Amino acid sequence: MDGGRSSNENRNLTGGPHVQEVLRAAQDELRILLQQRAEIMKRIGTVKQTIIGLANMFGDEVLSEDLLELVDRKSGGRQPGFTKACRMVLMEAGHPLGAREVCENIQRRMPPLLLRHKDPLASVTTVLNRLVEYGEAKAVVRENGRRAWEWVSEPSDRPFERPQNNNESFTEV
Repeated sequence: MDGGRSSNENRNLTGGPHVQEVLRAAQDELRILLQQRAEIMKRIGTVKQTIIGLANMFGDEVLSEDLLELVDRKSGGRQPGFTKACRMVLMEAGHPLGAREVCENIQRRMPPLLLRHKDPLASVTTVLNRLVEYGEAKAVVRENGRRAWEWVSEPSDRPFERPQNNNESFTEV
């Protein structure tokens, strides 16, 4: 009795070279898909920021009901979810915010949303860190050494810029 496993048993446990090859291919594909998701989320952030910027300039009435819902600005009805609220606050801020600032903003705009959370600051921090994992936000360190988060958008943060002349039309960059 050798007390160990035969080579056939070991091969069955590791799945053999074919299983390992399939796993490597799946891992490579997953890595590519996650990168694509991060790039898509950046693009979504850029487009949403553009729409929100235009709505801030010209009023929400320039947006259709569908578009208001897509950028989480539809009023009435039920309150947006906690994650959506964090997204909205970051997106509209246009600069990094600390978890406390996000919490205060939600408290100001949607107080009932925080009532369900025993420790709202911890909940906000958790959501902000998840948004970083999703590629929707990035964490930065402020001069005071404290963490802050900002909405991720593509390198050209402003896909539409105001023309230098007095013409009110926008041009694509």
